Amino acid sequence: MRIDKFLKVSRLVKRRTVAKEMADQGRIKVNGKKVKSSYDVKIDDILEVGYGERAIKAKVVDLRETTKKAEAMELYELVD
Repeated sequence: MRIDKFLKVSRLVKRRTVAKEMADQGRIKVNGKKVKSSYDVKIDDILEVGYGERAIKAKVVDLRETTKKAEAMELYELVD
C-alpha cells in the first residue's frame, strides 16, 4: 500500500492529497530515509511524520484498505 494511502486510512493525516504533498516536501521518513508518496509501506516500518513544529513516530502493525474510525489506531503503534 502506498504511504499516502496508509496515512489517510490510519488517520494520521486527514486527506490523501495532504499526505502526498507532505511526502513530496520531504516531511515523511520511513526507517530514517525521506520517501516519496509512492513508497510501498510494509509491516514493521517506522514512520516519522512531520507536522510543522512537532513530529510523530509510529510503527506499522497492520495494513488494511479501509478502516472505521475506531479501528484506525490498530494499524500502528506510537514509538518514542
